[in-house]
Amino acid sequence: MLLGKLPQFSLPVNFGMSHLIDFVVEIEPDSVPLVLLEDLARRVMKGEGVAEGLLLTILTTDDETLQALNNQFLGVDAPTDVLSFPEVTEVPLGEGIAPSLGEIAISVPTAIRQASEQGHPLEDELSHLLTHGILHLCGYEHERGGKEAGRMRAREEHYLGEITGHGTSDPK
Repeated sequence: MLLGKLPQFSLPVNFGMSHLIDFVVEIEPDSVPLVLLEDLARRVMKGEGVAEGLLLTILTTDDETLQALNNQFLGVDAPTDVLSFPEVTEVPLGEGIAPSLGEIAISVPTAIRQASEQGHPLEDELSHLLTHGILHLCGYEHERGGKEAGRMRAREEHYLGEITGHGTSDPK
């Protein structure tokens, strides 16, 4: 796991038939209960047909960490709001280790700035970034524009409704 070496704060998860959500919290988003993001993540994963029992790791961190990850993995030496890393393991997992959908890293300071610029609550911005990241892990893309970007935007709006400031413009 990319984020496996970081200290982890994990919310309780249901080990029955559900998706497993693990938060790695370096920066806790003020006024946004992580349980709301956990519920949203499960709803999106279920809606996209992600197999139950898969783990999703969500890192909430700073601009410097996102910039370092962006540079290391995408060759872009600039901060960004959200990055998604699909699980690519081909080796058998050890006993008791849940298979993973992947990992999502979110910059809380960037989310705060974007929420302020767009005129909506931080909860809305974090919800958008999380949904966007999960959709990338599920194979959606928008970088080339066109129909693929439209499909991804439609799925975001399906889960989030119309969040002020995100409209139909091209997502990040």
